[in-house]
Amino acid sequence: MSVVDLSSVNAFIPGQVELDPHEARMVEQRTRLLGPAYRLMYQKPLHFVRGEGVWLYDADGRRYLDTYNNVVSLGHCHPDVVEAITRQVATLCTNTRYLHETILKLAEGLLSTVQSDLSHMMLTCSGSEANDLAYRIAKVRTGGTGVIITETAYHGITDAVSQFSPTLGTAVPLGAHVRTVAAPAAYRSGPNVAERFTRDVEAAIADLKRHGIQPAMLIVDSIFTSDGILSEEPGFLKGAVEAIRKAGGIFVADEVQPGFGRTGSHMWGFQRHGVDPDIVTLGKPMGNGQPIAGLLTRHDVVEKFGNNSRYFNTFAGNAVSCAAAAAVLKVIRRDRIMDNARDVGAYLLERVSALRSRHDCLGHVRGAGLFVAADIVSDRETQANDRARTTRVVNAMRDNGVLISACGKDHNILKIRPPLIFSRENVDLFVDVLDEALAV
Repeated sequence: MSVVDLSSVNAFIPGQVELDPHEARMVEQRTRLLGPAYRLMYQKPLHFVRGEGVWLYDADGRRYLDTYNNVVSLGHCHPDVVEAITRQVATLCTNTRYLHETILKLAEGLLSTVQSDLSHMMLTCSGSEANDLAYRIAKVRTGGTGVIITETAYHGITDAVSQFSPTLGTAVPLGAHVRTVAAPAAYRSGPNVAERFTRDVEAAIADLKRHGIQPAMLIVDSIFTSDGILSEEPGFLKGAVEAIRKAGGIFVADEVQPGFGRTGSHMWGFQRHGVDPDIVTLGKPMGNGQPIAGLLTRHDVVEKFGNNSRYFNTFAGNAVSCAAAAAVLKVIRRDRIMDNARDVGAYLLERVSALRSRHDCLGHVRGAGLFVAADIVSDRETQANDRARTTRVVNAMRDNGVLISACGKDHNILKIRPPLIFSRENVDLFVDVLDEALAV
């Protein structure tokens, strides 16, 4: 039986398009061998065989501009990362129960990018695991279980974390200990975002307590990626952070998507808001494709958990993954990657914004660094979301060799998130293809 994914505007739905015989066989094999839970992207799925820099190449040698991939944030097959992985895997691969210097080098490098009271690094294999570990620590630290998130948040896929990842859809229920608050979108709700967001978090805290649930943590992706990339008015998080701490909980900054220099102005998204998290969770771009993630935290936050709970993860912190992550940090600093994200990102935002004069379907455009969002609407005055048109735009761009996706509550927001090595020439190609797709 075919599985239809209604949660994504760019999902492959079997039977809607004709596939060539080889593609059809691969799709059949996936269904038979991998089961029904996996999904393919785009109405006509893609079969890639090679990647280099900002490009992905299919089996026929056609190249596609990758304007969506945050995993390989330094670009596909970055030579420094490839060399670091190759050298380490040919030498030694051990876990954290043996001494090795690479993990110490990585910890020193990461901790040097944040405020001094964040003094410990703990490693996992994925961002989901990092947020799961953060929740475990939060429960021990606070004695509570309550979690506050935004209404379309995504924080991971473990059993515990999926219960506070509403973007997974209604088939994955939220936990009874979870409360959602409206996403802080100034362009929709008007000014006073800080006041409104603080008030909503305070109301969520009160509702948890009214039901006998002690708040454990407020966790947000600091650029609110799944809520629609809400990059405006930095600083509005301060009141909400104060509120959760006053209630006995902690603040967790999920930096899986906005971290590692993507916003251009700061290494981490939370730094744009002038707040000091109790825990910072890391993931996706940390190893440029090599599985490594983790968290940074204060000693007092993790002390009780560390003294009473043995934390061990067979693969997390292995020498090969640590070598990859150390190489990523080296390249970010050496090649001034944040400067490129800032400068090219500003050019990308300017050029996408300029398309509004040509296309009435293009609503609000916003961004920070190489993270840009554009609403697709049926009425610019009412800001009525147009999910169907978004589907057409995403797939038209795919057909013309540019990869993109969508996010937001109604899946009508173009999610533009290219590798951090993106150039102005890449931007020009992207905008030309977007211009054509918006006319579809």
